[in-house]
Amino acid sequence: MSQTRKPRRHVPAFAPVPLRYRSGGWTPGKQAAFLGFLAATRCVRTAARHVGMSRETAYRLRRKPGAGSFAHAWNVAIGENTGPAPKVTLEELRTRAVFGLLKPLLYRGRYVSTVRKADNSALLRYLARFDRACRDLDRECRDEARLAPCAASTRSGHGAPIRLSSAA
Repeated sequence: MSQTRKPRRHVPAFAPVPLRYRSGGWTPGKQAAFLGFLAATRCVRTAARHVGMSRETAYRLRRKPGAGSFAHAWNVAIGENTGPAPKVTLEELRTRAVFGLLKPLLYRGRYVSTVRKADNSALLRYLARFDRACRDLDRECRDEARLAPCAASTRSGHGAPIRLSSAA
């Protein structure tokens, strides 16, 4: 007798939505637990209830600025085909490089814990952007230094009009 296997549910690692700390609010741990329970139950109301939050605040969290990674993980958790991951902003890239990502773990279809993962690729991309910005700034400084002698000569009086009469 063959058993039919349930599709394996998973939640991708995500960057938590940046929020101000509030007691009883959506902490990064609650966000990860919510996504884990959402993957296990496929019900927003039940998953929110598991972490002590309401369905409405979960949807409000999803719409906040900087919630692209969270929204993508949400779609994967409920089984929607979302296509490629959203583009990462510079601020989110910095947050990923410094704090890493959260990965909810499921075992046999149940949420068990959350793991914090270092995001080394985000760190390297952030450093590459920083390096490009430094190179551009250096190029601008060199251009200004090349043009500086011309500007200094006009300020020192070399470019002043010539007097034809010697009378004071």
